[in-house]
Amino acid sequence: MDLPLLLFSVIVFPGLVFISSLALFSEWLYRKLTARMQNRMGPSYTGPIGVIQPFADLVKLLFAKEIKKQRYSAIGIAEIGLIISISSIIASLLLLPISPLRLASPYDIIVFIYFYAVWHTIGIIIAVLAYPNPFTVAGLSRLIAIIVVVEPTIFMALLIPVLLTSNMGCIPQYSIFCAATWSWKLWLESPLSFIAMVLGLISMFIASQAKLGLKPFDIPEAEQELIAGHITEYSGTLLALYNLSHDIKLAFTALIIAYLFLGGPYPYRHLSLAGIALLILKYLISLMILTVIRSSFGRLRIDQGLIIVLKYGLIPSIIGLLIALMELLL
Repeated sequence: MDLPLLLFSVIVFPGLVFISSLALFSEWLYRKLTARMQNRMGPSYTGPIGVIQPFADLVKLLFAKEIKKQRYSAIGIAEIGLIISISSIIASLLLLPISPLRLASPYDIIVFIYFYAVWHTIGIIIAVLAYPNPFTVAGLSRLIAIIVVVEPTIFMALLIPVLLTSNMGCIPQYSIFCAATWSWKLWLESPLSFIAMVLGLISMFIASQAKLGLKPFDIPEAEQELIAGHITEYSGTLLALYNLSHDIKLAFTALIIAYLFLGGPYPYRHLSLAGIALLILKYLISLMILTVIRSSFGRLRIDQGLIIVLKYGLIPSIIGLLIALMELLL
């Protein structure tokens, strides 16, 4: 393997530098759109139209705010957990066509889910448990309850384009690379594949909203009930890392939807101007839909949130997956 290319992909593009920059821009756009929908100004002072406000907030937390300590806290373990959560997203990026390294192999969807779902969740749990507190424990219990329903929903939703593209002669089969490069064809392939993709896309938006903890699924934080839930004790560097991890997950989720369901830059080439413009447009559409959902609803109770994910996320993803299997067998 080309070591310089690997280091460039992990550190610069599409690794830490790129995804962090994209995450901070996405956070600004997310906050700006939400504010406008709620008749507020949003970020306005730091940088042109407030565009570098998320970066300023990150710098302030990193260098100007102290880390809150308590008797039983383990700050080092919390930092390790948050670094694991960020690293898992960066590792997942290497499986997308946007990466110059382009790691692709048959059945790498399993590796993708392993990083994006399993290790990201493990990192967050480690970080939360490093600060024992009744509020953090209650918030974590809610978070785990949501994860148990959300992660299978995301897995089955992602399997829909992966399975359907494997039937179109793309190599390597059952890979993220094939699904990302050929998914745009699925909308035109047949009525069954169109229906399966619609159900998968709906499931992905609902499950992603819950995975990101955006309204109406900001149940683990629940300011009025649990202060801030699983991040009650966070401040300073830890809060900066947590916010960055969340923003990176937001940007990465919109990127996944843009690639695996909307086809990324295709049918244009990646490095063409038309391809870049189309990828940006699809990314912004994905981010805008997540923002509109967040701005349109109030927080649900934990039981309501789980029922919503089950009814409008898990069940449609199962139906969409069954339709995709029918398409493969016909």
